[in-house]
Amino acid sequence: MKKKLGELAAWVGGTVVGDDEVEISGVAAIDVAQAGEITFIAHPKFLPKFAETKASAVIVSKEIPSSQKPLLCVNNPYLAFAKILTLFSQKSYQPKGIDPNTWISPTAQLGQEITIFPFVLIGERCRIGDRVTLYPGVFVGEDSSIGEESVLYPNVSIYPKTVIGKRVILHSGVVVGADGFGYVKEGKKNVKIPQMGKVEIEDDVEIGANTTIDRATLGKTIIRRGVKIDNLVQVAHNVVIGEDSIIVAQVGIAGSTKIGSNVILAGQAGVADHIEIGDNVMVGAQSGVGHDLTSNQAYSGSPAFPHREWLRASTAFPKLPEMRKALMAIERRLKKIEEALSSEGKEK
Repeated sequence: MKKKLGELAAWVGGTVVGDDEVEISGVAAIDVAQAGEITFIAHPKFLPKFAETKASAVIVSKEIPSSQKPLLCVNNPYLAFAKILTLFSQKSYQPKGIDPNTWISPTAQLGQEITIFPFVLIGERCRIGDRVTLYPGVFVGEDSSIGEESVLYPNVSIYPKTVIGKRVILHSGVVVGADGFGYVKEGKKNVKIPQMGKVEIEDDVEIGANTTIDRATLGKTIIRRGVKIDNLVQVAHNVVIGEDSIIVAQVGIAGSTKIGSNVILAGQAGVADHIEIGDNVMVGAQSGVGHDLTSNQAYSGSPAFPHREWLRASTAFPKLPEMRKALMAIERRLKKIEEALSSEGKEK
C-alpha cells in the first residue's frame, strides 16, 4: 500500500508543511525509519534525532524551523501515528471456512463468512455472528453468543451463557465465565455458593492474554463498550466496568465493584469488593482501593488517597528516620527541662 502525505493528512485531520505529494509506504520508529516511511516525534527529547532520521516525512505537533523534510502537523502526534499505523496494517478479511477437525453442535447457529480453525468446540444453542474468527483450541460453552467480526485467539475459554458483542478481541488464554470466588463458612468448612449468573461483554472490547472474568453469583458481570483490559487481570463476580475504561496488567478487582466510564486502573492496583469508582478516575500503580472514589480525580497509594496529597506524603517518607531522631532528641531535651523545673519547685 502507498499513500500520499496529503492523503494521510486528510485521514488524521492534520496539515502538511512541504511536499504533500511524497509517497508513504510504511510506518517506523524515528531511529529505524527508512526512505518511503513516515515516523513521529511525540516528545521534545526526540528532537535531536530529527536531523538523523531517514524517514520521508515526520509527524509533529508543530512545525520545526528550517525542516528539509515534509512535516505532518497535528495536535497529537502519537494518536496520528496510531491511526496511520492502523491504516497500513489493516488487511482485508478473507474467511477460511470451518476446519473439519472441529466439533460444532447441530443446534448452534453460524453466521456468514466465518473462520473456525481446528480443535474448536462450539456447544449447544450457541450463536456465532458473521465474520467471526475462532483460533485453535477455543471453547464456546452452551447458550453463548459471539457478535460479528469478533476474534478469539488460541485457547480462549468461554463458559456457558456468556454474551460477547461485536468486534471483540480476546487474546490467548482468556477465560470468561468461570465461577466467581464465593464461599461461606460452616464452622471450619468452606461451603461453595453456586454461581448462577453470566458475563456480558459489550462491543469493541479488547481483553489481554490470560485475563480472567468471573461469572456473576446472580445477575451479570458486565464489561461495557470500548473497555480495554491488559494481560493477567482478574475481574471478579458481579463487577461492572464502565465504557472506555482501561485496566492495566495485574490489576485485581474484587466482587460487586462498580467502575465508572473512562477510568484508568494502573498496573497492580487492587480494588476491594463492593467499591464504587466514579467516572474519569485515575488510580496509580500498586494502589490499594478500599473505599469509594469520587469522579474526576486521580488517586495513589495504599490505601489510595488523592494523588497530590500522596505526592506530598511520599516526599516525606525518606526523611522519616531523620525526623524520628529529631523528635527523640527533642523529647530528651524536654524531659531534662521538666526534671530541672521539677527540682527547682521542690527546693522552693
